[in-house]
Amino acid sequence: MSQRYTPQEIEPKWQQQWEEQGLYKTVEDRSRPKWYALTMLPYPSGDLHAGHWYAMTPSDAGARFRRMNGYNVFFPIGFDAFGLPAENAAIKNNIHPKKWTYANIDRMRGQLRTMGAMWAWDREAITCDPNYYKWTQWFFLKLYESGMAYREFAPVDWCPSCNTTLAREQVWGDDRHCERCGTPVIKKDLFQWKFRITDFAEALLNDMDHIDWPERVKTMQTNWIGRSEGAQVTFATEAGSAIDVFTTRPDTLWGATFMVLAPEHPLVETVTSDEQRAAVEAYQEQAARLDEIARGAADKEKSGVFTGGYAINPVNGARIPIWIADYVMMGYGTGAIMAVPGHDQRDFEFAKKFGLEIKLVVQPPADAFADAVTSADDLAQAWPGDGVMVNSGPINGLPAGKEEGQSVKAAIDWLLQNGKGRAEVTYRLRDWLISRQRMWGAPIPMIHCPTCGTVPVPYADLPVLLPDDAEFKPTGESPLRYHAGFLNVPCPQCGGAAERETDTMDTFMCSSWYQYAYVTPYWEAGAEIGPDDTPWNTEQGDYWLPVDQYTGGIEHATMHLLYTRYFTKALQRMEVVDFDEPMARLFNQGMILGPDGEKMSKSRGNVVNPDEYVQKYGADTVRGYMMFIGPWDLGGPWDPSAIEGVSRFLARAWAVALDEVAPEHLDAEPAASDLRTLERKLHQTILKVSDDMQNFRFNTAIAAMMELNNLLVKLKETSVVGSALWQEAVGALVKMMAPIFPHISEELWRQLGHHESVHLQSWPHGDAEKAKEDEVTVVVQVNGKVREKLLVAPATPKETLESQALASANVQKWMDGKAIRKVIVVPDKLVNIVVG
Repeated sequence: MSQRYTPQEIEPKWQQQWEEQGLYKTVEDRSRPKWYALTMLPYPSGDLHAGHWYAMTPSDAGARFRRMNGYNVFFPIGFDAFGLPAENAAIKNNIHPKKWTYANIDRMRGQLRTMGAMWAWDREAITCDPNYYKWTQWFFLKLYESGMAYREFAPVDWCPSCNTTLAREQVWGDDRHCERCGTPVIKKDLFQWKFRITDFAEALLNDMDHIDWPERVKTMQTNWIGRSEGAQVTFATEAGSAIDVFTTRPDTLWGATFMVLAPEHPLVETVTSDEQRAAVEAYQEQAARLDEIARGAADKEKSGVFTGGYAINPVNGARIPIWIADYVMMGYGTGAIMAVPGHDQRDFEFAKKFGLEIKLVVQPPADAFADAVTSADDLAQAWPGDGVMVNSGPINGLPAGKEEGQSVKAAIDWLLQNGKGRAEVTYRLRDWLISRQRMWGAPIPMIHCPTCGTVPVPYADLPVLLPDDAEFKPTGESPLRYHAGFLNVPCPQCGGAAERETDTMDTFMCSSWYQYAYVTPYWEAGAEIGPDDTPWNTEQGDYWLPVDQYTGGIEHATMHLLYTRYFTKALQRMEVVDFDEPMARLFNQGMILGPDGEKMSKSRGNVVNPDEYVQKYGADTVRGYMMFIGPWDLGGPWDPSAIEGVSRFLARAWAVALDEVAPEHLDAEPAASDLRTLERKLHQTILKVSDDMQNFRFNTAIAAMMELNNLLVKLKETSVVGSALWQEAVGALVKMMAPIFPHISEELWRQLGHHESVHLQSWPHGDAEKAKEDEVTVVVQVNGKVREKLLVAPATPKETLESQALASANVQKWMDGKAIRKVIVVPDKLVNIVVG
């Protein structure tokens, strides 16, 4: 090896030695506290891009830091290997998705190794491996047995390009397009499998208090779950049916003058009169062509059709007409509303357009409008605000509101006492639709028998294997529907001819439990399993679980991050685990942008290939640059020139540690002031970097190490280089660099004469006393203008600072004999003298 820093030589050497030595082999060492660090597993697209490096290498640095602080760290990696891209590639290239996927995994493994991360390769898990998805199927059967998985026929969001259903979370944008391919989504009625995530809505909301997750993620999940308190009220119809309505304002029931049903509401056919049937059916057909965003837009022109039917208002017996309108949707509430046009703007506009009655039941405050409002005729728009209840029978005179003694609670009490309704809590959250009409996913382990109905596959028959000889059609239809060997199967109950379920599971199912699979991947591989087994070694699971630190993008807030929380709560209910949250701590990284400041994309031509920079600068420089761009949670643009700064820092650190020292500096006595300067800076840096690393502030940690290195460069020209403090400072710098720059740190550590890996060393200790400044500068102001600066010892008492400031000749000059009105002292910073 030359004494010149050559990452192209150093990095492959240490990567090989770490692997040969088993440096990152997983060990359940119960003598040390555990730290399960996890970053979101990648999809095997074929190449690691800059976004992977930006997410993964800082996560690795955080894991390495914990290891050096005495933790037994587990930092596994795997591949989220099912999904549409593999199937689309199969259709395009006439290749089985399994072959395409594993070829990509082989390539990406090599790229992941170039990062120099402390991956626990001995615990790798790939979600498309049959020994993985047999446990995914086991979870499905457990959920089915527990009543948490069910099948129903209902409208779904359907991507006509991908030929599959989409969960609500996978429909993006105002134009409601498929998150995968961008095709506009349509509605389609299908049988589909769902998980009862709504059973856990309250727990998903309440348990956020004891997880250390970003507030932004918590807010997004809270809004997505969408908890609303109010009342469930039943309206009888003249057709003999009943319509259930949820309202957050039951106190306004006395102002309900008509009802509106979603066009797809199942009772529309029942309540519609013969005279209105043609108009209603035409409107239903028209509404079916619109998406929910367009239907619910506040500025949309109101449209609707009278059904010819009537309902009875349960609080006053009024006969009110039933309409259908596209601004009411089955996906929200019950798909039916009581319309209160006096106090809801959409209902007000609808009533005005179609000449429907408007009632005033909340008297607005006197200053609410320019003109006095004494009746509904005075309303130029709906009044949704506070006021006093009027025209409302038993709750007249009460203040409008939800507190004790106010109208909402009184209305609910009245409904309950009179058998007209009850208090109710509803959620925007809908059950998780997991059915996908694709092949490349975990098969749903159910069988459809014409005699026995829908029957679960016996546990002993898992996994239900995907066929290796499937033929893909250009239309994108699932080949499982036409594969006789897969489709045709005897019924487990009666032995008669039956068919397998051909839907596969949403890939989010696989990633909802992968953190558990890493504990002992492919547990019980090749063995029969039963309902009382567990998908991992429970003794090892008791040691590692749950995850201590998770990292990943905030774009997963209402999908993966919500699903994995639900999944853990379901496992706790089934007594598979004894905790209720999967990850104690979460950190979201920002997005790495192209050099033009835009999101990287091939169409823009701004995609950065990290492999090219690794070849030129080395992995350590690329890692460091990724963490030096700015705050990790904010992201930023890739700057090809800025990476040079990190490269220069590593070269200077190499020179500080290994370049020869002038002989005359080794024999001379170092100056006490230089020693103190280095001691202070060393301990300031250790304390700063320690705090930054713990809180993922990598950019400022690197800046602090650069400052220390700059001082070492300067002091290398003095006799400090012959001191024990110099050796301590250089060694501490190398240790602090190790989590972020693992290869160069290992090389420097060994060349400094150490025989054991730097990654097995303890983190340097920072001494707060030694880090204190010997002197601080205190600014003295007279009437807000700087007139003097005092050099004083830290923590000098306020009285001393005041007397020194007043004793200054320069300060006396600017006071000009005027009376002192006030003296403000901020210790270690400021003395402000106010005269006049």
